[in-house]
Amino acid sequence: MWYSPTTEPLPEQICILCGACSRLIAAHLGVCLDCIRNRPQEALPVADAAHAAARRLFGLPERPPRAEGGHRCGLCVQDCVIGEGERGYCGLREVQDGKLRHLAGTPARGLLHWYRDSLPTNCVADWVCSGSRQRGKHNLAVFYASCTVDCLFCQNWHFRETDPARSTCLTAAELASAANSRTYCVCYFGGDPASQMAHALAASRLLAERGVVVCWETNGSARPRLMDRALNLSLSTGGCVKFDLKAHDDNLHRALTGASNSRTLENFARAAARFDERPEPPPVVASTLLVPGYVDAEEVGRIARFIAALNPAIPYALLGFAPHFFFPDLPRTSVRHADEAEAAARAAGLVNVHVGNRHLLI
Repeated sequence: MWYSPTTEPLPEQICILCGACSRLIAAHLGVCLDCIRNRPQEALPVADAAHAAARRLFGLPERPPRAEGGHRCGLCVQDCVIGEGERGYCGLREVQDGKLRHLAGTPARGLLHWYRDSLPTNCVADWVCSGSRQRGKHNLAVFYASCTVDCLFCQNWHFRETDPARSTCLTAAELASAANSRTYCVCYFGGDPASQMAHALAASRLLAERGVVVCWETNGSARPRLMDRALNLSLSTGGCVKFDLKAHDDNLHRALTGASNSRTLENFARAAARFDERPEPPPVVASTLLVPGYVDAEEVGRIARFIAALNPAIPYALLGFAPHFFFPDLPRTSVRHADEAEAAARAAGLVNVHVGNRHLLI
């Protein structure tokens, strides 16, 4: 269904709980924002089924395993307990012969691809990062082909087709060797580096020794001590950690991503507490994708108040949405939606708010 974007008028969809009709309801999710907020006991099981169906198509575990007597992974918010013959939620950990095996995500095996992206580039933090002023140099863009959550609107969903058991992997040293004299910075994204932090951290240490600025784009769901190490590397090299804050309401976050935002908010708060260690360039940046019908100005206001209570100087990017994956039937973000979201963020007390992806707005 996600292979065929259309220019035809979008049909109205019906919320299966309240019967509301709107072009701002995603058919695959099946429930509207009001029901997610006000009837979560009914809406979340519907959303859970939508995620399970989406993951089933790619042979990924439908839900985080909770095997009695299994092996606990503990590397991210999903906290998988993996039984014999099972894989963890990200698809990279499995138990065979009673042992937890890492198919990728270790310093010896990174499931990824990389490319050199000329600066300035479309970085989430482009209006505040030092890389935007480095003409003639490039960013080493590292795409990790795995993720700890399950966004139904994922723009890079193709990574789900990658089989970690059959794919060629790179060691951390091999990845670091891709840097050359024109490499100004490295940025990890995906998927999400949260699913392969041991590899990313090992590569980052090698790159930092070569004077490369270390940056991250992440959902922030990794174990706190791993996120602390990521921030340490960014602070010491002049880079930043860009947290994707998809929603403040945990029920909405679960509906959209299949995961709680508790770990993300915890890690963001820990990072925000260190913002003043090096305010320029800012070491911590937040962003939110303006998903029509779901992430409205009210939700942005809640996120912004959370950020402002920690430090109102933290930069906040609001990003335009384009239909992808299992949300092909939603429109692009409107100019009005973006303007209202920006106003809500500023009203919450944030002083550095930026609307990105303006070319996507309608």
